[in-house]
Amino acid sequence: SERVAKVVLVDIEGTTTSISFVHDVLSKAQLILRQDIEGTTTSISFVHDVLFPYAKQNVEKFLRDSWEEDDIKRIVQDLQQVPQYADYKALLSGPPTEVDVDLIAGFVRYLIDQDLKVTPMKTLQGLIWAQGYANGELKGHVYEDVPAAFEAWRAAGLQIAVYSSGSVAAQKLIFGHSLAGNLQPYLSAYFDTHVGHKQEQQSYKNIAKQLKEDPKQILFLTDIPGEAAAARCAGLQAIILKRPGNAALADDQKTGFELIPDFKPLHNLKVPVNKSQA
Repeated sequence: SERVAKVVLVDIEGTTTSISFVHDVLSKAQLILRQDIEGTTTSISFVHDVLFPYAKQNVEKFLRDSWEEDDIKRIVQDLQQVPQYADYKALLSGPPTEVDVDLIAGFVRYLIDQDLKVTPMKTLQGLIWAQGYANGELKGHVYEDVPAAFEAWRAAGLQIAVYSSGSVAAQKLIFGHSLAGNLQPYLSAYFDTHVGHKQEQQSYKNIAKQLKEDPKQILFLTDIPGEAAAARCAGLQAIILKRPGNAALADDQKTGFELIPDFKPLHNLKVPVNKSQA
């Protein structure tokens, strides 16, 4: 049976690589293919070995250069409101006498090391990366099968959207300054932790509402079983990407989900035909 969909919604890390469908499910459904970024379109090693260290190395200088800007002041205020801020201050040898660049830069490095998905930190990371992309120090990694899949889906009339824990600004940078060129024209919507965290069912309901689609018309592509399970609980369909370098999956994590190695099986996705036209 032919695969059909209306929108492809993609995850980034470990995901923007492969989408494989259960034929019977897809043949009758209008699906939004939702892709995560890390492990899906972009290798996890790029995020952890290139982007995170770049942010850590440059956060202090970036804050020094922009400390008085209103946007940065807001981010600094928001960082002081997150629960981890008290935890970090407790680790210091003495209580800080003032909120300064050194304190906030140290806190951001701590959050990155802990791999904590804190929204204001992700926003700040995105701004630091933007500077790196603008001056040519950074290029976004995407798997080699991603551009061809994006091209095929758009040519077939599909929309493509992204959901990642990285900020929308950072998502646009990865796709706008990728090794394959500017892929942003293929993408129609971006979602980050402002809609909720990726292992929470409500986040996927929020996305479906913003996309004005029935959840069951959405296909979510991710490398994380917990995210796939949350999406499915919200009524979405989900496929797990098993790209090289992605975390190994236990047998119980694979149960009930289709696993695919890259996006190539989905190049022939089509927009559903109205019954009146069939």
